[in-house]
Amino acid sequence: MLAHGQTVIQYVERLAPKSLAMEGDKIGLHVGTLQKKVKKVMIALDVLESVVEEAIAEGVDLIVAHHAVIYRPLKHLRTDLAAGRVFEKLIKHDIAVYTAHTNLDVAYGGMNDWLAEAVGLTNVDVLDVLSREAWKKLVVFVPATHKEVVFSALAEAGAGHVGNYSHCSFQTEGTGTFLPGEGTNPHIGSTGQLEKVEEVRIEMIVPASRQSAVVKAMLAAHPYEEVAYDIIPLEQSGTAYGIGRIGTLPEPLTLREFALLVKERFSLHGLRVVGDLDATVKKVAVVGGDGSSFVSKAIFKGADVYLTGDIGYHTAHDAQAEGLSIVDAGHNIEKIMKEKLATILLEQLQANGYETEVIPSRVHTDPFQFV
Repeated sequence: MLAHGQTVIQYVERLAPKSLAMEGDKIGLHVGTLQKKVKKVMIALDVLESVVEEAIAEGVDLIVAHHAVIYRPLKHLRTDLAAGRVFEKLIKHDIAVYTAHTNLDVAYGGMNDWLAEAVGLTNVDVLDVLSREAWKKLVVFVPATHKEVVFSALAEAGAGHVGNYSHCSFQTEGTGTFLPGEGTNPHIGSTGQLEKVEEVRIEMIVPASRQSAVVKAMLAAHPYEEVAYDIIPLEQSGTAYGIGRIGTLPEPLTLREFALLVKERFSLHGLRVVGDLDATVKKVAVVGGDGSSFVSKAIFKGADVYLTGDIGYHTAHDAQAEGLSIVDAGHNIEKIMKEKLATILLEQLQANGYETEVIPSRVHTDPFQFV
């Protein structure tokens, strides 16, 4: 069974919800349609002509990319120019392109977590918090005979997650009463007769983004025709979302040793370093892509070294003056997402019985070389 294009993207958006994207970011479907069956998906960092040719050769139906294929407004669509040829080939071969950019950066288990993991960071936290997810409390009344079924359904749908703990709830026993009216089909009791049932009140925290899925799972598992439940907004907020990560190395390294570690972990031919190569570094900030805007945040959070890309000359001077070392490994270290996302997406599809293939692009798209 092949997955529908929209089904594939639903799995992508479970990891990287569109709501996490920064304002103005050009995410989502850029080319083609998701209203079709998908035999093969390719995960790419960039959608260059060489990548599209690779997709054609591989028989790909859908490209999931990190960088937008339509980033600046199109002034024309000329097929005698490089940009126009990309769209011509995509459309002629019915290849759709979907982009997950800053939403994938911000997501837990996404781009910046992959980068932090690659260099071995521990005690990882968000570098620049942009928002915190609203929390709600779900309260539902369940007959004692079905409390475990409903509780498990709620937990599996995303309720009851607090920090690194799951299945968190508070449960109290009591007596529920109801009188089934005309036209009802009660699971317990009879029409026109007051019924008393031993019930359990289950209370669980629900992230606002999971409310719909949690309620749907609860209703499906609950035996009653009419389910009594409450959704209560809470003052406290939950998970922090933002750009970048900051953490610590297992053991202190010199800046030189850390730079060589980065070079090895990301298979680089070279990188740029700001700072004293013999200085000791322990606390590391990471931002994938262009991290110039977050230098001050890395300084504020007490980082010894900042791993990112696209650092400008004057920005490097400012960081150096403040005592922050920088390892500029280039924008292309984000290529780590190709293997990571391909693995996650394929596992999700296979777990749900789909035979759709998922492959990482093998085309090297870094325009820079070291000579």
